Amino acid sequence: MPAPKKPVRKGKSASQRTPSVPAGPPSTLEVDWAFFGELCRALALKVARDFDPEVILGIARAGAIPGVVVASILQREFASMVVHRPGKGEKPVLVSGPPATLQGRRVLVVDATCDTGATLALAVREVAELGPREVRSAVVIQTGEHRPDFEAFISPSFIVLPWDREVLQKGKLVVRPDYAERMTPR
Repeated sequence: MPAPKKPVRKGKSASQRTPSVPAGPPSTLEVDWAFFGELCRALALKVARDFDPEVILGIARAGAIPGVVVASILQREFASMVVHRPGKGEKPVLVSGPPATLQGRRVLVVDATCDTGATLALAVREVAELGPREVRSAVVIQTGEHRPDFEAFISPSFIVLPWDREVLQKGKLVVRPDYAERMTPR
């Protein structure tokens, strides 16, 4: 008598699952440039498996950087829009909308991180008003409950991106004051 077959496991294979940091008390994840580059590469590969965008739209400021990298890897057109969050916990505000050239095209809206999804939701709504053929969202690091269409990494941690670690004060680069207590000294 042949051995019973093992049930087929449905869901993502190990190569398709998004890596994540185990849940626990919020910590700080300092992302260096090399890790950031690998995350952008992973995001581009995930997108390419399931979606063929014609335009990558980066949400400036932070989303413009991964947006350009993903656009370069996928060899697609890049555009940007500007969304500003006046303060912690405040609603995002549209500063500069997406270009009208998105009409009738497949668009991927990219941001660096996503917690509440408010910035992504605003950006996707603005793009949708232009009448694209399809619009999807992507982030490098998902930090909260909101689920974009694509993410490279999931972490409950406070994220310090490589370009946010230091700021210029009195002519010198210093650790960003509002991040200082969360970061390890270098």
